[in-house]
This record gives sequence, structure tokens and C-alpha cells, in this order.
Amino acid sequence: MLPLTIDTLNAWIAAVMWPFARIGAMLLATPLFGNGAIPVRVRVGLAFALALLVAPMVQVPTEVALLSVHGAYVLLQQILIGVTIGFVLQLIFSAMTIAGEAVALSMGLGFASMVDPEQGVSIPLVSHFFAVITTLVFLAMNGHVALIQLIVDSFRLLPVTEGWLPVDSLWSLVAWGSNMFSNAMLVALPAMCALLVANVSMGVMTRAAPQLNIFAVGFPMTLTLGFVVLLLALPGVVDQLLETFDAGFGLMRALLG
Repeated sequence: MLPLTIDTLNAWIAAVMWPFARIGAMLLATPLFGNGAIPVRVRVGLAFALALLVAPMVQVPTEVALLSVHGAYVLLQQILIGVTIGFVLQLIFSAMTIAGEAVALSMGLGFASMVDPEQGVSIPLVSHFFAVITTLVFLAMNGHVALIQLIVDSFRLLPVTEGWLPVDSLWSLVAWGSNMFSNAMLVALPAMCALLVANVSMGVMTRAAPQLNIFAVGFPMTLTLGFVVLLLALPGVVDQLLETFDAGFGLMRALLG
């Protein structure tokens, strides 16, 4: 039996704390696990449990002391890696929020909003509906399992004290941010085009018959048409979400090298 010394104890603590920093930062930045409705104790407990499972597979440098300047530098590295992984998923969920805002404005539901527990801000009801659909699709495709597998593999792809994320990978993350707007438009485009045709039709009707009360006829028409188009376009939204999640996980692995 090996004697318990201060150096051995520090090595054991470091073997858990550095994975805990990376995993905890990832869970905090991820929309699903970082939801404000989940108690902090649950998130910390989940991160600590994953860190305990990962610790035997992590190669911890013995020359770096946990309570030192170099140790704080390594801790900051792990936090940055975890936040970067969670930020990619945050971009996907934000794309659906933008798509919902565009559809809601076209339908006339821009004023109907509620608080989003993910971001703590008020968003239209259509955006909240898209956020729920995104969460359900993410769980249905076992995205939470793939995310945990990815964070476990990250210690093999980018070991502790190996360094920061590659600069080229960070630039690819910045460039991939434009996909947030393109994916949002791909989701919202069918509804926006249908509602644009409806609005143009009502404009022609108003021009032909000025005595027609367009506010009494147009608002229920656009609202009903918007719900019908959303119902018909829902399978396409799910397919677009699956492609976006696949691209997002591919980007996460590319970021880790």
C-alpha cells in the first residue's frame, strides 16, 4: 500500500478538478443542461459524477501543481474548451429562436411573447415552440448521449495541458456563426413566403375595395394561414434540425482537432 502524501493527494484532486472544470463549463454553456430550471446542485453533481468517471482515463501532468499560477492557467484552458463545445449547441438553439421571431412577425404574433428559461429574455411564442421542437429532436436523436461521449473523447483528442484550441479551429467557429442565420432563414422561409403572398393578396383586395376593413379580415387570415403553414412545414423543420445538429457535432470534433 502506497503511503498517502501531500503530493499524492494533490495529484488525486487535480485528476478530478481539471476534468470537472471542462465538463462543468460545457454543461453550463449547453442550452439543455444549462437550463435555469435545472437546480445548480443537480448540474454540479452531474459534472462531478462525470469527472469521477473520466478521471482514470485522463493523463494528468504531475509536474503542474493545482494551487499554482500554472495550475490556474491549465484550469482556464479547460474552462475555455468546455465553453466552446457548449457554445456550438447554443448557436443551433439560437438559430431556431431567430426563425421563430421571423415567422411570428409575419403572422402578427410578434407581440405575444413569454420568458425563455434558457436565455432569461422574452421571445415570441413561435420561437418558444421552435425551442421546444429543437429540444425534443435533440433528445430523440440521443444528442445528450453524443454530447457526453464527445466531452469524454475530448480528453483524448485534446489532453489536459496540451494547449489552447487551435487558432484555425476558433476561426472556423466564428465563420460557422453565419450558419445560425442561414439555418434560421431555411426554417422560416416557407412560412414567410406563404404569409408574404397572403399580405400581398390583402393589399390588392384593399386597393380594389377600399371600403373593406382589412384589419378585421387580414389579421385572422394571416394568423390561421401561419398555423397551417407551420403544421405543413414541420417535417421539413425536423429534417433541417437533424442536418444542423450533424454539422454542429462535426464542428465540435473539428475544434478538438
